[in-house]
Amino acid sequence: MLAKETDAAFDSVNWIYEIKWDGYRAVAELSSKEIKLYSRNGNDFAQNYPIVATALRDIKHDAILDGEIVVLNENGFPDFQKIQHYAENTHFPICYNVFDLLSLDGNDLTHLPLTDRKELLKTLIPKNDVIKYSDHVVEKGISFFETAVKNNLEGIMAKKADSEYSVGKRTNDWLKIKNHKSADVIVCGYTAPTGGRKYFGSLVLGIMKQNKLVHAGHAGTGYDEEMLQTVFNLLQPLVQSESPFSEKIITNNKVTWVKPKIICEVKFTEWTSDEKLRHPVFLRIRTDKNVKQTNMEAQKPVTKSVTKPKATSTPVAKNTAPKSNEKFLIKAEKVSVEITHPDKIYFPNDKVTKRMVAEYYQKIAPYILPYLKNRPESLKRNPNGINDDGFFHKDAGENAPDFIQSFKVYSESSKKEIDYIICNDKATLAYLNNLGCIELNPWHSTIKFPDKPDYMIIDIDPSEKNTFEQVIEAANAFKKVLDKAGANSFCKTSGASGLHIYVPMKKKYDYEEVKNFAHLLSMMVSEMLPGFTTLERNLKKRGNEKIYLDYLQNRSGQTISSVYSLRPKNGATVSMPLHWKEVKKGLTPQKFTILNAAEIISKRAEIFKGIFGPATNIEKCLKKLNV
Repeated sequence: MLAKETDAAFDSVNWIYEIKWDGYRAVAELSSKEIKLYSRNGNDFAQNYPIVATALRDIKHDAILDGEIVVLNENGFPDFQKIQHYAENTHFPICYNVFDLLSLDGNDLTHLPLTDRKELLKTLIPKNDVIKYSDHVVEKGISFFETAVKNNLEGIMAKKADSEYSVGKRTNDWLKIKNHKSADVIVCGYTAPTGGRKYFGSLVLGIMKQNKLVHAGHAGTGYDEEMLQTVFNLLQPLVQSESPFSEKIITNNKVTWVKPKIICEVKFTEWTSDEKLRHPVFLRIRTDKNVKQTNMEAQKPVTKSVTKPKATSTPVAKNTAPKSNEKFLIKAEKVSVEITHPDKIYFPNDKVTKRMVAEYYQKIAPYILPYLKNRPESLKRNPNGINDDGFFHKDAGENAPDFIQSFKVYSESSKKEIDYIICNDKATLAYLNNLGCIELNPWHSTIKFPDKPDYMIIDIDPSEKNTFEQVIEAANAFKKVLDKAGANSFCKTSGASGLHIYVPMKKKYDYEEVKNFAHLLSMMVSEMLPGFTTLERNLKKRGNEKIYLDYLQNRSGQTISSVYSLRPKNGATVSMPLHWKEVKKGLTPQKFTILNAAEIISKRAEIFKGIFGPATNIEKCLKKLNV
């Protein structure tokens, strides 16, 4: 349920007033089987804020809660910047302020009066430092708002005491009264900087009006140098030659136009008569909102009219609580696997959804599964899409369905057994995709011979200023050395900025022996190309102009993106096997994407099978190399 904005605080016995929390709106679905925590757009918050998800387990009921996740600064006040960059601010307290209860133990509560829902909610909230009941005051809206202003809070919420929960609607029953007038607008371009400023002068702003993008003004203040650089870097992949507006926009300085995909919040003094923002000041980037949520009609304040409350006492019905998103089933083998939030955008620039990712893997399953079979998977998860850094996790966990196979390995670093998932079938592929696994990262060895890899890998990993032509040159240098050694070698794109070289080992050697051989080869190539290659792993020490020849991939438990795997990169690129004759100037990893990969794979499925061929004899190689 969403609120409309009103222009001033008011008093009424028929209304209650809450703090307007400066964080991320979040719905929690609690059951004995799992905890779900997600944003208005269906983005998974459970992995981003695990402290909150864990604390919710203290609630021993099936329930659906609505609230706001906030991080408190050193003064104990909500700080949006700290939650937006929570990975760097985990030492600050995080809270989930719950203000509504939609369902309890299978009963739909959305038709009960708000105050009745909150009474039930208050008895439900556990005594811990993370989950908080968001309290309210009755009638005294003006003094409550004055207190919020005095403490520099974002504002207050005014809610009709008897209001029902209107799912997915913005109504006059809930109103937001802001300390500062602010609006969520679309970044459509930026002007050239002047004077001593770097990066850009001002942002060109737009907003949706009746489903049409219209100009809303320019924001040239509110940035420090770090924010100027952050916003500038964020906009670079979106640069385009044409203006996104149908109207002609007049600016004082040259404009660089961008695709209208980034949302920012600005504060301003008023809307002008021609519907522009007067004196807009940049506040922050909003990653939790999309373009459709920036419509002018919803954001211009309404004049509030207070009506008499309804006398209502609605009986509790069976659970008809709102579903968080559409569901999509993949039928694989003898089971059907649910893909939740299938229309969630994973690749914003390419409009690739979670459904498209899952369907891609089902289509190429016959080709990729032989390279995953019986190999423990290190799960790289991007449940919020590629603009989120994502995270690795290894343990299958208690919630894995019965059809999932796993393999236990004792970890010295964590001093516990890790239950690795094994991906041998299409159903497991779908399950991993539903977890947010855009890419697949199998071990180099199988569960039958976990200490002996099937192949050696060299990861040619460029730094920021290396060209792909240099990557190609390094790959061909390895090919030259391996040919001299009498070893077969196979090349694939990483799907990102590098190339991967595989040499078959067929379980003849252990990881240490294979790693030492890879180290020796890398030393030889680095001596051939000293100007732009290095064996220095530390990025600061090697600088941003040298390619790292990564031989340390050949250690037990290391993983690398599988052949045919998607990568969480702009372009939705795929790791593709290559004929060595293709590894030359003009090759680009962006040639292979989710849109064309399936067809290309079907035509070159035989290229990479040689990595499981006869074992390379390291001793004979060393003799041929005179080592």
